Amino acid sequence: MPEQQVRMVVLSTEDLDASIAFWTGSVGLTLKFRDGSHFAALDGGGVTLALATAIDHPLPGKVAVGVRTDDVDAATRLVEENGGAVVRAPYDDAHERRAVVYDNQGNGVVLYAPLAR
Repeated sequence: MPEQQVRMVVLSTEDLDASIAFWTGSVGLTLKFRDGSHFAALDGGGVTLALATAIDHPLPGKVAVGVRTDDVDAATRLVEENGGAVVRAPYDDAHERRAVVYDNQGNGVVLYAPLAR
């Protein structure tokens, strides 16, 4: 079984600036980085709070949990074998291999692993 770690919660936003202001101003989280007007990562301690517009959100309008794994393909197969569903099969983007899945209750999960450099 692949090794897994819950590392991120991805929230959907239509206004990245307003969401950053809320989470940094009222909750006190620190901005780790921002990618234009469509994605930001906030330091939540052991878990990153990601804010994403529809451009970068894997399931716009829903909360998704990001699970770092050492084997995205194997983890995706296990999701299917255990009653989950694949929304987007494993693929490589610029920085990581990822898959978007639902658990057996319909909750969104992003499985990801950094690409070897």
